[in-house]
Amino acid sequence: MNLNRKVAALGPVLVITSLVTSIISSLGAPLIPTIAKDFHDSLGTAQWSLTVTLLSGAVSSPVMGRLGDGPRRKMTIIGGLAAVVAGSAMAALAPEIVVLVIGRALQGVGLGLVPLAMATARDELPKDRVAPMIGLLSVSAAAGVGVGYPISGLIADGWGLSAAYWFGAIIAALALLCVAVVVPSSKTRASVRLDSIGAILLAGALVAVLLAVAQGPDWGWGSPKILGPLVGGLVLFAIWAGHQLRSEEPLVNLRLLRHPAVLTGDVCATVLGVAMYMNLSAETQFVQRLRSGGFGFSVSVVVAGLVLIPFSVFMLVSSRALPALVRYLGVRTLLSVGCLVAGASCVFFALFHGALWESLVVMGVMGIGVGTTFSAIPGLILRSVPASETGSAMGFYQVVRNVGYSLGSALAASILTSHLSSLTGRPTLGGYNTVFWVAGAICVIAAVLAWAMSTRAAQDPVPARRLSDEEIRLLEQSEGEGLVSEGGRD
Repeated sequence: MNLNRKVAALGPVLVITSLVTSIISSLGAPLIPTIAKDFHDSLGTAQWSLTVTLLSGAVSSPVMGRLGDGPRRKMTIIGGLAAVVAGSAMAALAPEIVVLVIGRALQGVGLGLVPLAMATARDELPKDRVAPMIGLLSVSAAAGVGVGYPISGLIADGWGLSAAYWFGAIIAALALLCVAVVVPSSKTRASVRLDSIGAILLAGALVAVLLAVAQGPDWGWGSPKILGPLVGGLVLFAIWAGHQLRSEEPLVNLRLLRHPAVLTGDVCATVLGVAMYMNLSAETQFVQRLRSGGFGFSVSVVVAGLVLIPFSVFMLVSSRALPALVRYLGVRTLLSVGCLVAGASCVFFALFHGALWESLVVMGVMGIGVGTTFSAIPGLILRSVPASETGSAMGFYQVVRNVGYSLGSALAASILTSHLSSLTGRPTLGGYNTVFWVAGAICVIAAVLAWAMSTRAAQDPVPARRLSDEEIRLLEQSEGEGLVSEGGRD
């Protein structure tokens, strides 16, 4: 293929690559009840198919981003796609749920593909095509999530769970082949150092803490099997933080937390991410519960996927309305109001869950609250840090948000597991209501933190400034990525 044809084909190839992330997302939350049924296991165990993907993404995204900054960008993209193909095939062929969870962990490696696709567009396309392509990548990734839910549900409902994972493997394999042929080599870029020790410590800490949170009801919160991983994970976090602060080229630049605006945005994003995934996980399981059990709507996995579409749509719409909202409310008020709106959706469903339309309303309202908050945080951060730290600040924001998602998924599973019916072995209505009430309370906590910490952020010694074109690109990228997950960014 000659050079002109490669340049012409690069845009479509990058779009296909970004859609792989959407496919990973659509194979998550809505399929949890199907996984539990097919493998004859509990919903709490099946929830690990979502939690482990988010965990893998939280660790692999900064690693892939770091590798993508150097001469190995093309190989990093190919490696991420290869992991998705292998993980999808493993999940499709899984004889037991442990193998499926390992496959989902491999799929999670691909969650860093969208930023790498955008970086490739920025460096390899003609300047007049860069901004439109980055916008298209953001929109395609976001829209792909909403479309992917019912498509993957339709495949799973018609041809079985394994067919849905084979679908993911085929799309990822197609993208891998296209990238290998079309994406130019990045060998001429300057080499970068990967903080492998930091990646290992972060992975160990996250695994230990999430294991303790998820298994607490089964093993007993006071048992050594829970306290050991929990304390060990916290110790690893402390060691990891110390290592990051000492390293000249850290995996995650914790020094950015000296900026009050960065601390405010990251704390708010983490806490709200926990609540968001608690809601998404519980809601998709609730609507699929058999109505004969006294609650639920007995819907198929296809309809469960459709229920999540309002979340994606309204999250995107609210993020585009951000400039007007900031002018009328201000950033501090907007952050707090967004968290409270998200909390209101959780409380509403805890009180009213007798009709399917209520689920659609809840997802739409949640999308408005999360969309406004998550799209406001990057602007707050970027305007408050030196221009030389913008990339690191946004990378850190993505990491903490993914950590919040993982904790939310694990916490939802923990609460539901602690409220099982003695007759059916499935979560009770009280268990689901507890998830929604706790998620609502966490949103209120996020609103209070956002309001209180924003006061200090307003006194940040780094003055607010006009964003550069590069920073605007990063801001648009973050808004698009807000939808790229298991309902948020898997």
